[in-house]
Amino acid sequence: MTDGEHIPVLLNEAMAALSISQDDVVVDATFGRGGHARAILAALGPRGRLVAIDRDPAAATAARDVTDNRFTFRHAWFSELPEILAAWRIDTADAVLVDLGVSSPQLDDATRGFSYRFEGPLDMRMDPMRGESAADFLARASVEELTDVIHDYGEERFAQSIARAIAAARVIAPIVSTKQLAAIIGKAVGARTRGDWRQDPAARTFQALRIVVNREFAELSTALPRITALLSPGARLAVISFHSLEDRIVKRFIAFASQPFGGDPRIARLALRSSALPEVPLRKIGRAQKPSIDEVRRNPRSRSAVLRVAERTDAPLPADWPHGWSGVS
Repeated sequence: MTDGEHIPVLLNEAMAALSISQDDVVVDATFGRGGHARAILAALGPRGRLVAIDRDPAAATAARDVTDNRFTFRHAWFSELPEILAAWRIDTADAVLVDLGVSSPQLDDATRGFSYRFEGPLDMRMDPMRGESAADFLARASVEELTDVIHDYGEERFAQSIARAIAAARVIAPIVSTKQLAAIIGKAVGARTRGDWRQDPAARTFQALRIVVNREFAELSTALPRITALLSPGARLAVISFHSLEDRIVKRFIAFASQPFGGDPRIARLALRSSALPEVPLRKIGRAQKPSIDEVRRNPRSRSAVLRVAERTDAPLPADWPHGWSGVS
């Protein structure tokens, strides 16, 4: 794969999971560069419809190349999907795909500030028009907050050393570029053994900053129950995640929505009749799927991808939905 080229991950597996019929209304909640969307359009018939959204303005630009009257795009966050469908007078969807990966063009565009490999402004926002940049976050966050973010979201064991180095460096000069931050991290980590010599010392911290700047876990936790409320009976929800904590949220939500006890093992052990249990809104479909060895060979960035699938049941949503869903944990 060359820089700037984006290859949709788990494409065949996702298409099989969505189980699209020709007349379906399908939602691609993370359009990216349109790889999955084009495959969905190929599966739809003349009366089918694809609604795509993405908060990245570059995705909006890419969407203009899709000249198909069955296709509609909206620049938005995927937690805003209910309002978007309502504006288009769409009550329910028959399939929804959520691909949580960052596209290769995003990573390889130096002006976006996602990568430590290129010199660029330290921004990292998926939507440059909303929220604070990574530079703004680094300028105002305390050492404690920096440590927590880098440790929790980057799973970085040198989080405290890196946080202290960032705090010391910003006293001398604002941290505003990717290479500037990468150098600070490299110096803080030094020659200490990391356990994986193939990974750049800055990789985990950059990942953590991208997650916090874009509110990725909070957005996912909010979106999942809102998307579930839009699914028609028998509709499929397919989610592709790339981070262990991200995948944990998806796994926990499917357990919460597909088990009468909300995934709580303590309640599952109680002696209750099946007839006394409430109906559940989702049904888990199969096991988590990962890319094949061949796909990882062709696209190394797919190696951490995990696909999870659930299907909407006939059960009505509880009046207090999603009561009991705690989201990020």
